[in-house]
Amino acid sequence: MGDVTHQTNALHQLSHEGPHSVPHQIPADRDTQQLGVSLAPVLYRECDNRLGPIEWFRCSWQHGGAATGFAVWRDGDVESPVMVKLPVGSREHRWTTSIAALHAEGGPTPRVLAAGTELNGYDFAWLVIERLPGQPLSTSLTGDAVHDLLDAAARFHAAALRASPAVPADEPPQAHDWDGLLAKSREMIKDSGLTEAAHWKDAVKRVQRALPRLKAKWAARRIETWCHGDLHPANVLRRASSSSSHPCVLIDLAMVHSGHWVEDAVYLERLYWGRSELLHGVKPVSHLAKIRRDMGVATDDNYAELAAVRRVLMAGCVPAYATFEGHPKYTHAALEILEQYLPQVAH
Repeated sequence: MGDVTHQTNALHQLSHEGPHSVPHQIPADRDTQQLGVSLAPVLYRECDNRLGPIEWFRCSWQHGGAATGFAVWRDGDVESPVMVKLPVGSREHRWTTSIAALHAEGGPTPRVLAAGTELNGYDFAWLVIERLPGQPLSTSLTGDAVHDLLDAAARFHAAALRASPAVPADEPPQAHDWDGLLAKSREMIKDSGLTEAAHWKDAVKRVQRALPRLKAKWAARRIETWCHGDLHPANVLRRASSSSSHPCVLIDLAMVHSGHWVEDAVYLERLYWGRSELLHGVKPVSHLAKIRRDMGVATDDNYAELAAVRRVLMAGCVPAYATFEGHPKYTHAALEILEQYLPQVAH
């Protein structure tokens, strides 16, 4: 899910499921079941037979041949519930294991009980992680839950910098074809019957005229954060029995990428364009900035302008995905975003 299209599709799925829905478990399909069953005996040996029998399933958001299952982990006479994931992409494996290694308990990501990068002699990454009994924050997105989500994001950013303090040269920030996406927006405005089409046509033209300046401002941002990349309430779990002031854990690290922290904040904010009341008055960008300051983590003096640039770029591309994101309330809100922020950043 590393490109704009895939991100947008994920947001579209969320917009249909709603922020209060629970991603449900469904029985594993035949291919997934066969993959898990065939590799389970090797996995048991890799785990020194401390891993109990695995019950395989598939989550409603999963695609492809990945297998996920529940089991128990034996530590002497103590059994702990765990989740098994295989195969795991290199990015998710790297970040899950490296951040977990920094925390014995209470980290911003799940604890790792066992992990590896091969099975039976094949390159095949896998994870055995703690099974968190708490529900995703999407089941009850209260004001406190929004705060806890952003707190988990800030702790993730800090932990990721500890795990990998320098951005490798071969991991530049995500590149987006803003010119192409805005051109597609203009095409879709003509062809998709988009609400407020005339207003949209004028707004996208203005974004295109300002695009060189917008891209220059965005390119000049400090690349100082490992962003989660898919920050939404269904990817945040609450440790049910935790009495900590930091009770939440981020999952699904497959989209972690180098960038600026406002990317995660605007990503979350964008989910609620047109339904901001569901954030209970919490403004993701300014609230995440406050949490970072309270933690002693830098925010940058110009983060508000960077967030405005990001909003304009993302909002201008909404018509390009009208097939996916064409709900009138959402598109109207995106148009309002353009009207509010484009004059601030176009010069």
